[in-house]
Amino acid sequence: MKLDALNWKILQCLQKNARQSNAEIGRIVGISSPAVSERIKKMEDAGVITDYITVVSPFEVGYQLTAIITLRAFMGKLKPFLNKVKTYDEVQNCYRITGNENFVLEVVLKNQKHLETFIDQLIRYGETKTQIVLSHVVENAVVKKLN
Repeated sequence: MKLDALNWKILQCLQKNARQSNAEIGRIVGISSPAVSERIKKMEDAGVITDYITVVSPFEVGYQLTAIITLRAFMGKLKPFLNKVKTYDEVQNCYRITGNENFVLEVVLKNQKHLETFIDQLIRYGETKTQIVLSHVVENAVVKKLN
């Protein structure tokens, strides 16, 4: 699906606040509420909009530590890790990457002891390197239109 300027504006509105009414989005982008609804439906059907989610603050629910962990899989452990990583509740994001490491994981943990226990599970699959996140510099999941 090719997105026009109005679709991009609608997406920006939804990414800022997916709970906005179609009428409010229409006022912002300059079209009617039914036209907004129709465009959103077409973007959902085309797979451009895939989900509406609630984002929970890990810190506010007891996860005081965020870490970035890279993993270089041991020989023969790549496929087992691909299956196992999906079962870890701590993993917020996992990316398969190029370079010396195979994966980058973003994880949330309760404390240092939890981090130690989690790393002990990971080292069965490969060599890890861990960085503790101090703060979020860019804190959004907004897809922006690139020229």
